[in-house]
Amino acid sequence: MFLRIGLTALCAALSMSASARDISLTETVTTQSINSVAISDDGQVAAFTRVSPRTPYVDDDGGSFVELFVVRGENEPVPFISDKQGVSDVSIHGDFIYFTSKRDGDDHTSIYKISLNGGEAQKVFEHENGIYTYALSADGRYLAFTARAAADKTEKKLAKKGFKAEVYEEENEFTHAWFVDLSAESQIAAQLTDDRQVFSVAFRPDQEQLLLRTAPTPLVDDSYMSSKYELVSFAGVQESSFATVGKLGKAEFSPDGRYLAVIGAADYNDPATGRLYVFDLQNDNSVRDVLPDYPGHVQDIDWRNNDELIYLGHVGTESEVHAITMQWLETRPLLEPGNAIVVDIEAAPGQTGVYARAHRAEHPTELFRLEMQSMIRLTNSNPWLSEITMPTQETVTYEARDGLDLQGILVYPTDYQEGTRYPLITVVHGGPEAHYSNGWLDRYSSPVKHAAQQGYALFFPNYRGSTGRGVEFSKLGQNDYAGKEFDDIVDGKNFLVERGIADGDRAGITGGSYGGFASAWGATAQTEHWAASVMFVGISDNISKFGTTDIAKEMHAVHARSYPWEKWQWYLERSPIYHAEKARTPILIMHGKEDTRVHPSQSMELYRYLKTHGNVPVRLVLYPGEGHGNRRVAAQLDYSMRLMRWMDSFLKQGATEAPAHELPHAEHID
Repeated sequence: MFLRIGLTALCAALSMSASARDISLTETVTTQSINSVAISDDGQVAAFTRVSPRTPYVDDDGGSFVELFVVRGENEPVPFISDKQGVSDVSIHGDFIYFTSKRDGDDHTSIYKISLNGGEAQKVFEHENGIYTYALSADGRYLAFTARAAADKTEKKLAKKGFKAEVYEEENEFTHAWFVDLSAESQIAAQLTDDRQVFSVAFRPDQEQLLLRTAPTPLVDDSYMSSKYELVSFAGVQESSFATVGKLGKAEFSPDGRYLAVIGAADYNDPATGRLYVFDLQNDNSVRDVLPDYPGHVQDIDWRNNDELIYLGHVGTESEVHAITMQWLETRPLLEPGNAIVVDIEAAPGQTGVYARAHRAEHPTELFRLEMQSMIRLTNSNPWLSEITMPTQETVTYEARDGLDLQGILVYPTDYQEGTRYPLITVVHGGPEAHYSNGWLDRYSSPVKHAAQQGYALFFPNYRGSTGRGVEFSKLGQNDYAGKEFDDIVDGKNFLVERGIADGDRAGITGGSYGGFASAWGATAQTEHWAASVMFVGISDNISKFGTTDIAKEMHAVHARSYPWEKWQWYLERSPIYHAEKARTPILIMHGKEDTRVHPSQSMELYRYLKTHGNVPVRLVLYPGEGHGNRRVAAQLDYSMRLMRWMDSFLKQGATEAPAHELPHAEHID
């Protein structure tokens, strides 16, 4: 095995300012970030939303606050809506910013607008039920949106009398497409669909047509594996559909409506969207794969003019932005890899500037404008981060035991001294169709800066099956649960031990979902490699997991490529519970009680097996009201504190018993 690391960044980080300070876990979970952006037709104005987490121990429980800002050119952003009633789905049409919100007196989420010059928000349209997504025609006359039909009042009356039986997977309500003429005296929404689930709506330029993404049922599995794009008339009549297979991502019309660009999958078994297709609507919807054999995954698209499409790609641990022409399929770079990790892009037809949300190792997602292959930063949501000690973080490349070339992100302890071995926390991503990029990795489940300041090295491996390296690489883990994919993680840990960075006897593993599966596997089947494990919403029994998840179709198509009844013993032996007796790794198990993706019973099973064997410290923590990941800041902070206490106890203090389960929350409440 070998190392390819640029040491320039390491040397620079070791000459840190004496005034730098540590970051707290509370600060980690309350960093603010930019989560959406819309731009005006002339490209001179951007409206964006900023997420502000609630303050632990001060605010009541609930989701984060979302505020609306406007920035002109490179001036300071101006707050437009900061009343904490929530803003989402922002767009700019003419002189107004449109958004959805549930404001004072609203029974449901409605559509609002506010002038680009400021003032009070005005309600544009309210529906008999909450509005999910919407689109406006170019002239602002027509509105299309998605929503469910009004609730049946009879059901409420029956529930009051105690008739509350639920028929599993047969009582799902469809989300429909609706259409409104805003110029009409009586603005009545016409329901366009009734026999399929609608996820999004968009107007085709210069045509009386709507683009819908639909699926045969509202089930999550069908949204993943069985959706399609279709064109319908303003009356809801289907006029054409687009031939795609497997997973589907974003779709965007060219300004003249001739082309439809779609981010899709290579085939039905492709685990992630990332291929870029362009349909020619003037040529019988003929389709071209405009980036064949792309070595990464396309993340976002937007049109600059009728012939030029801009795409954002993630390749390895970096991102790039390019433009491609439809006539010759020529590409040219707008932003080379290594500048930042771009999350999404927004372009205005005929304008040169491109807006981008992006993050770096030293800051969460902020708003930038791309000009002449450079980035102009427009927001600074967390100015206090300039005070924080920033550890060195960089991409490393290593070789798996079978010779496969792999990548990961290594974060050094802030006090790193060459020749000293440090406790290691390996953080495994979920999916496995996901990847780590060399940007802001701090989360409640991976408090990077805090852990590095406590003397930990952290490793984020992109094991086989990860995205960012093309379709073939992303399929390498299929039909091999817990096989070579999890060996890759051990090989990464051993690589860091061989390089003298990590202490092999003080290595911990953690992750959520599929990363939780890896953490459970590491604590059982691979227990000799790990001194501590923290498993989050993870898999412990691949047989019962298939029967309790809401994505059984996706599991078969892009992960397992088989069914449990085709090889019961294999599924059992690739389950952590099968290896529970071997376990010698202390494991903390945490799970959201409302998780439908990986049922909480997966964590309960492993806990009971390990508790009964009694060979190792084990603890199970459940989070009421949380699903497949903690959304509320109190639950996030609690998670971070338990994660670090568990790692500290077994990797730094040499404990043989679990630390106290109580946390000092009460002392922070007034």
